[in-house]
Amino acid sequence: MEQFSFPKCQKCKTGDLVPLSDFGGQGATICYKAWICTNPECGFNLKIRNGDVYVNEPIMSGALHSSRPR
Repeated sequence: MEQFSFPKCQKCKTGDLVPLSDFGGQGATICYKAWICTNPECGFNLKIRNGDVYVNEPIMSGALHSSRPR
C-alpha cells in the first residue's frame, strides 16, 4: 500500500496541510480548491477563488449551511 504524507503547516509547524475540494458553479469538481491546517488552534488556510489566492480567510462552521436543491 502506498504511504502518502501531507506537508507540514509552515505557520504552526504542528499540523498538516490537507487539501479540500469543491464544486464549481456548473457542478464540475474542483480538486484542491483549498488547503487547511489540521491544528484547530492554528487555523491557517489557503483558498483559490476565481483564479485569486486568499490566505487566512475567516473559517465558519458549515453546520448552518443549507444545501442547494439539484
